[in-house]
Amino acid sequence: MLPITCILLMCLLSSFSPPIEALLNLTVLLHQHPHPEAIVHELQRKVNVSLWRRQTLSKDQQPACLTGNPIDDCWRCDPNWAANRQKLAECGVGFGKDAMGGKGGQIYVVTDSSDRDPANPVPGTLRHAVIQDEPLWIVFAADMTINLKHELIFNSFKTVDGRGANVHVTGHGCITLQYVSNVIIHNIHVHHCTPSGNTNIRASPTHVGWRGRSDGDGISIFGSRKIWIDHCSLSYCTDGLIDAIMGSTAITISNNHFAHHDEVMLLGHNDKYSPDRGMQVTIAFNHFGEGLVQRMPRCRLGYIHVVNNDFTQWQMYAIGGSANPTINSQGNRYTAPSDADAKEVTKRVDTDDREWSGWNWRTEGDIMVNGAFFVPSGAGLSAQYAEATSVQPKSAVQIDQLTMYSGVFGDPRDNGDLYPGFNGGGSVTGATSKGNSAAGSSSDDGDFFGMIFRGSSSRAAPPSSPSLSVAFVSTFLSLVIILILDASTNHPIL
Repeated sequence: MLPITCILLMCLLSSFSPPIEALLNLTVLLHQHPHPEAIVHELQRKVNVSLWRRQTLSKDQQPACLTGNPIDDCWRCDPNWAANRQKLAECGVGFGKDAMGGKGGQIYVVTDSSDRDPANPVPGTLRHAVIQDEPLWIVFAADMTINLKHELIFNSFKTVDGRGANVHVTGHGCITLQYVSNVIIHNIHVHHCTPSGNTNIRASPTHVGWRGRSDGDGISIFGSRKIWIDHCSLSYCTDGLIDAIMGSTAITISNNHFAHHDEVMLLGHNDKYSPDRGMQVTIAFNHFGEGLVQRMPRCRLGYIHVVNNDFTQWQMYAIGGSANPTINSQGNRYTAPSDADAKEVTKRVDTDDREWSGWNWRTEGDIMVNGAFFVPSGAGLSAQYAEATSVQPKSAVQIDQLTMYSGVFGDPRDNGDLYPGFNGGGSVTGATSKGNSAAGSSSDDGDFFGMIFRGSSSRAAPPSSPSLSVAFVSTFLSLVIILILDASTNHPIL
């Protein structure tokens, strides 16, 4: 018989194990949605309502702003949208719909496109804006190209809103969202991003840190949550156009235009990084255009909803994955290349078919063009699984309507090389507003903050962890039991 001390010790350790496991998986438990299918159904309902509204109005009644796209219809029909920019934060869909960005914060007007010293950014620059501690809604005084010297590191609760200006972010490092939350990036070009680093970069008003070499992603999402990337045009980067890794979740990537790139989008750090099981990403209303090769996206472990996108080109495959991710493809249009060996939409990367046959990859309402085909697996093969969805996705026959404004507003849909001969130049420093009343006003006295919107400008307090309370209670009760047994038995427990 085991000594009573050993038995009690085992009980004590067992009481610790659930809290310890919860703490180790805190990123997954606190940040992922417990019912991803509910988010899928909610998005479908919003699309159905927007399309129904557009279709039921007569031509005489129908405003030109109504597209059936629930994101655009949420704000573009407001003739005073420029005075109500923060309405955009209420228009999100999918897993990243709760991204607040800088809602409730001040308007910050970027007037200077320079990036001379990443460790000491100049007020009025984009770098100075994104590192501030308080929520900010960042707009631009004029058209500008921001040629970064090193990666642009964001702080939490920021919106970069390029509406009303033609904004390009390019150069070394590009955009890094690391261990942050509540970021919206809207209506900017991100392109020609190259690796950089091994230098000091400021990440907040009070912290400058050494940064190693970056990969050259357009937008790098690292250990972050509540991120929404909307209406951006991305191309020509050294690594990925958008990469989300290291336990990032609650992400929506919508209405973007991807072009001229090899490895477009990576979702997941590696096949064995278990926190990425909590990764949940919505990819909606995007246009995958000219010159793309693969990874639209390439997924690991998490739940990826790919809905109402237009895939017009790939050379290897469109959607790939490993390590058993859930892929839910609904209402997309897949147009295969002429290459007879590249007709398959899907690719299970470096995985035997006996292993991936159980993975949940499903296709519903997708249109396959030019011989394209999607290979479902697991629960995705079951008719009962498809019938269990309460709201059917809109057919891809409406894909032109839903994606008609993908990318930066005013950009051509597909027009060859958008940046012929681009050399990273053309920046505008100390620019003045060119008819962009929406951007707010800037003065010569260095006041880069515009009016304060009503409502709290402070950040929401992070939710307290139930795991810590459980750990405390479990420890306390275990010690009480030990003390009682020590007092009531003849065994020398303590």
